[in-house]
Amino acid sequence: MRTLILHGWGGSDAPHWQAELAAEIAKNYGTVSFPLLDNCHFPSKNRWIKQVKQLIKAFNPDTVVCHSLANTLWFWLCEEEDMSTVERLFMVSPPSLDTEEKTIKSFFPAPMPNDLHAKEVRMIVSDNDPWITVDEAQKMASRYDIPLSVIENAGHINADSGYGKWEWIEHLVMEKQ
Repeated sequence: MRTLILHGWGGSDAPHWQAELAAEIAKNYGTVSFPLLDNCHFPSKNRWIKQVKQLIKAFNPDTVVCHSLANTLWFWLCEEEDMSTVERLFMVSPPSLDTEEKTIKSFFPAPMPNDLHAKEVRMIVSDNDPWITVDEAQKMASRYDIPLSVIENAGHINADSGYGKWEWIEHLVMEKQ
C-alpha cells in the first residue's frame, strides 16, 4: 500500500495526528508520502492542484488521507479530466463548502464533484468543529453514500484539539497495509 497524506491550511507538522500517522506507517515499513504543500499558510488552489496532480502521478497512491482544506482540494482535483482513482480515501474534518476565510478564498465556494475517484471513502468529523456543521457533513456523506463517523467534542480534529497520536486513524489506514 502506498499512502499519500495531504494536510490542510497551515500544514500538519508534529504533533498533529497526520505527522504521527506518517511516522507510524514508515516505522512499519509502509510506503508513505507526506509532502509540505506550497506556501501552506497562504495557499493557492491552482498551485496546490498542480503540485498534488504531479505527486499523484509520480507516487501513485492506493490510499489518500486528507485533513481540513485538503478535502476541499480533493474535491477540486476530482473535477480534473485526468484524475486517477485510488483504493481508499479518508476525509477528516472537511470544511464547509462555502467557507468565507480570506486567506483561503481561492478554494471556495467548492464543488461537490460527481465522482470522488476512490473505491472506498470514509468521512470523519467532530460535533463541534468550527469549520463545518454535522448537518453539512451528513449531507456530503449522504450525497456520496459513504460512512460518516462523528466524534464528540473533538474540535477540528487537529493538534490544537488534542489529536496528536491517534491510534484509531492509524488502525483504519494501516489495516490493509
